[in-house]
Amino acid sequence: MKFTADAATGNFIRAYQPGQLTVRNEIIHCNAIISHDRIITDWQPAAVHEMSIADFRSALELRPEIILLGTGNKQKFPHIALLTQLLQSGIAIEVMETGAACRTFNVLLGERRAVVAALLID
Repeated sequence: MKFTADAATGNFIRAYQPGQLTVRNEIIHCNAIISHDRIITDWQPAAVHEMSIADFRSALELRPEIILLGTGNKQKFPHIALLTQLLQSGIAIEVMETGAACRTFNVLLGERRAVVAALLID
């Protein structure tokens, strides 16, 4: 799916399809963590149901107010203990399929929110 172009600066996600993201003009074929100014492509988290706070270390270092977890083609939830741990640390987390996470990331980035997308690409 392609998204509309935006003249604003930042790492807007231009397109997503299973197995591939386009951020600005860079094509990414792996799981990634994306913020307004960083793209981390060496993210290798555990399976969604086995994720821990350690899987989000790189995302947390970017100091977001919200993390969007894109879980691939289907929405899958991590263990409630992880969600609770993030919320107790003052960071909101939203879990959705990756396409929805990409669209939501662009909206929040356009609003200049401190958002990070942690995206699983399947």
